[in-house]
Amino acid sequence: MLKKIIGIDPGLIHTGWGLIETEGNIIRHIDHGLIKIKTNDDIAIRLLNIYESLILILSKHMPHEAAIEKTFVNNNPSTSLKLGHARGVILLALAKKKLRCFEYAPNQIKKSVVGRGHADKDQIAKMVMMLLSKNIEGTSDVSDALAIAITHAYQKHNKIAQAIS
Repeated sequence: MLKKIIGIDPGLIHTGWGLIETEGNIIRHIDHGLIKIKTNDDIAIRLLNIYESLILILSKHMPHEAAIEKTFVNNNPSTSLKLGHARGVILLALAKKKLRCFEYAPNQIKKSVVGRGHADKDQIAKMVMMLLSKNIEGTSDVSDALAIAITHAYQKHNKIAQAIS
């Protein structure tokens, strides 16, 4: 069965997204991009821009499922809180579009795509390009988003994905 999956790498300045489709164990690249937010805007406006941009992307591509990176706690609580704000509006946009969202830990994503849980951003980007047979232009946020979508495809194929509750 054909299934479109959007992977999202949340951020308050850059939110990467990547869309793949799966059919059995075949994975194909559909599209990807970066939601760029002006850093001099008020945080409420920044969050609104993330939400509205994602709604447009979801409306255009109509994925069947979504996957997002699990929140991790930074050394800086302010950074963690800001990331939580971005995740919140992303989850709201997904709920608005009635998409089930699954989350994966950073080490799980790295292990799923690269084969080891402590891979660096460059290794992830290279493996994503190899797996999708596509040259992915953009920042690591984009390749991370595609890696999240690929991880979900692998987990769904192995029947062990769990929705965010």
